[in-house]
Amino acid sequence: MKKTLVIGSTVADVIVRVNHLPRTGEDLDIDEQTLSLGGCAYNVYHALSLFNSPAMLFSPVGTGIYGDFVYHSLAAAEIKTAAPRVNEENGCCYCFVEPDGERTFICRYGAEYLFRREWFDALDASEIGGVYLCGLEVERASGDMLIDYLEQHPEFSLYFAPGPRIGSIASERLERLFHLNPLLHLNASEALTITGCNNLHRAVKTLCSISSGPVIVTLGARGVLCAQGDWMEEVPSQPAEVEDTIGAGDSHIGAMIAGLARGLTLTQAAANANRFAAAVTENPGAILPHSVFSSLQFEY
Repeated sequence: MKKTLVIGSTVADVIVRVNHLPRTGEDLDIDEQTLSLGGCAYNVYHALSLFNSPAMLFSPVGTGIYGDFVYHSLAAAEIKTAAPRVNEENGCCYCFVEPDGERTFICRYGAEYLFRREWFDALDASEIGGVYLCGLEVERASGDMLIDYLEQHPEFSLYFAPGPRIGSIASERLERLFHLNPLLHLNASEALTITGCNNLHRAVKTLCSISSGPVIVTLGARGVLCAQGDWMEEVPSQPAEVEDTIGAGDSHIGAMIAGLARGLTLTQAAANANRFAAAVTENPGAILPHSVFSSLQFEY
C-alpha cells in the first residue's frame, strides 16, 4: 500500500479550559491548562498511524520554546517528518475550551507554514498514493507552490480540508484545487460559506458540480453527509459524552483516508470516521490514546 503524504502543521496546543470566553476587560480565572502536540497535519497523521495506514508526515519544525517542544515530542515518539527543521520560530495554537466542550482557537503562525519547493523535489513520488492538504497551508504564502506540486502529480488522490478560514483562501487557488477533483472534507458552515448558499443540500450539490470528487460534510452529533455526483447519503454519528472538540475534524478525515485506502466505500469509511471522531471528542485534546483506540470496533 502506498503512503499518504500529510502536508501541514505540527504545533504545540496550549489547551486552556475556562468557564466562558472572556469579555473585553474581564479578569478571568482558568480551570486548567495543558500542553499537547497538535496541528492539523499531526492530528491526521496520528489517526492514520492508529489505523496502521502508511503515511508520511510533511511538517516543518521551527525554533523557539514551541519548536523545541514539537521537535522533542516527535523524537520521543520516534516520528520523523519529511520536511527539515528550519531556523524560524515555530507557532502554537491556544485552544480555549468551554464547559460544553466547544473550542475556540487563537493561533500564532510560524515556521510550520513555511514550505519550500526543494523539499518536495526530494520526495519519491512513486511511494505516494494520496495527499492530505489543509486550507491553512493553501492560504499562506507558499500556497501556490503547494498546488504546483499537486498539479504535477495528478495521479495522487487528494484529500482537501479547507477549514474554518475557507473564506480567506484566494478563489484562484480554490479553483485550481477543485480541478484536481479532491475529496472535500468540511463542516456545514464552511460548505455554506464557500458556496454562498443558504441551504445545505443545495450547497453540497454545488460543491459536487464544482469538483467531481466526493464531498464529505460533517454535521456534528448528527453524523456526516456524503455526496458525489447526484448521490447523497447521511451517515449517522455515534453518541458521545463530549470532553472537547479539539481535533475532531482532523481525526475524522484521517479515519476517512485510512478507510478509503483499504478499499471501503464512502459510507463505510464515514461510519468508521464517525465512530473514531466521537471517541476523540470523549477524550481531552486531539490525540486519542492507543488503549482507547484498541477498544473500538471498525468495519474493514
